[in-house]
Amino acid sequence: MAYSYLLSLSICFLVLYGCFAQIEQVTRRTRLPHQHRFQTECRLDNLNAQEPSERIESEAGFTEYWDQNDDQFQCAGVALVRHTIQRRGLLLPSYSNAPRVYYVAQGKGIQGAVLPGCPNTYQSPLQFGNRRTQQRIEDSHQKLRPIREGDILAVPEGVAQWIYNDGENQLVLVGFYDTLNEENQLDQNPRDFYLAGNPQEQSEQRNQGQSRRGKQDDNGNNVFGGFDRRLLVDSLNIREDLADKIQSRRKDQRGNIVDVQDDLQLIAPGREDDEEREDKRDEEREDRRRQGRRENGIEETFCTQRLKHNTDDPQLADFYNPRAGRVTTLNSYVFPILERLQLTVVRGFLYKNALVGPYYNLNSNSVIYGLRGNARIQVVDDNGDNVYYGELRKGQALVVPQNYVVLKRAENEGFEWVSIKTNDNAITNQLAGRLSVIQALPVDMLQNAFNIDENDAFQLKENRNEAGVFSPSESQSQRRRD
Repeated sequence: MAYSYLLSLSICFLVLYGCFAQIEQVTRRTRLPHQHRFQTECRLDNLNAQEPSERIESEAGFTEYWDQNDDQFQCAGVALVRHTIQRRGLLLPSYSNAPRVYYVAQGKGIQGAVLPGCPNTYQSPLQFGNRRTQQRIEDSHQKLRPIREGDILAVPEGVAQWIYNDGENQLVLVGFYDTLNEENQLDQNPRDFYLAGNPQEQSEQRNQGQSRRGKQDDNGNNVFGGFDRRLLVDSLNIREDLADKIQSRRKDQRGNIVDVQDDLQLIAPGREDDEEREDKRDEEREDRRRQGRRENGIEETFCTQRLKHNTDDPQLADFYNPRAGRVTTLNSYVFPILERLQLTVVRGFLYKNALVGPYYNLNSNSVIYGLRGNARIQVVDDNGDNVYYGELRKGQALVVPQNYVVLKRAENEGFEWVSIKTNDNAITNQLAGRLSVIQALPVDMLQNAFNIDENDAFQLKENRNEAGVFSPSESQSQRRRD
């Protein structure tokens, strides 16, 4: 009896051990390529401010791409794109193999994101025919989000997104793809899968490693283009001529941003009312999570999560200095969808000659994108070498590797930027000012470490009592005047 009992326990232990070993093996298999890439391919001893390397024109705008094969972007695991959409321009729906975050740098518009398995909660009226035969129906679809300058748009992997410019000016969006995210099961190339149109093929450099085998000359570049027409007709229950149009067999030359002849027939809540309702719902959901309540399964945890958050409100700043500027951080605690994307967003404003840093990122790489003005930036590596010392201007991007120390000083026009960090709870460690490493160290230790006298050690520790963003020092202001 005892022998049978021990035998049963042994079998259970072996089964459990095998399961855990299999899980560990899968985890190692998922993470190993990322670790290997960082160990063998990263050459970060000479950083550069990057500008787009390719521009593709469309009917109602253009798209610009940064060189995704650059060492800096490869090591950070981030790819960049910028869409400029003209008035009444429509960025065609597409999804990607990697999570995406967009910053609305200019203008306003409407965003639609199709979350799989979620209900159609919006109704828009449609009218067909002429005055005699006019018909009116209700078109059901998923939520529409009014967007404006300063908004962050979070788009999980595989979620189809489209954007329409309903404003009077250009709509400019800067997109960041997290290609090393564990949800991306393909390669490190950011792949956009378009659901409509015939987007112009990107250059061989951007498509490196992407096979075009089996591509037919008369097919469009959307995901329906490669299917057999008869199978598509049966699957969608449509006419053959309509299937030809969907597949763009007649070579639609409009590109990925198309012109809408008449305004889209869409009904969306008022911008301010919509944001207030979203804020209230988000707060209520966070309260329920803190209380340990779960409701409605996937609909509560995924379908109702906010995909938009505005960063330009000064009242939301984490650091504010009336003489220097402000910095606002969005992590998964503030913007819960970022937990799924494993990203943090930082929005910064610096006044003339003001500074940020020195600081370093404990647990993430970072990409800094200049929005307005310019700044002098220095980056120092683990050997104490200056790997970047230059100007970062509007429209340029700079990769800052994990633990590399950064110092920013705004020039005469000031400086605004947005940063994407590859951790949903990215943490920075300050090396100057209040709450910094220097202020946390004993004076005696500083005295001996730097071989300075006690008075100098005390000044080093206490002379800068601001936090996060610093106003120009008196000596700097005097040099500027001279």
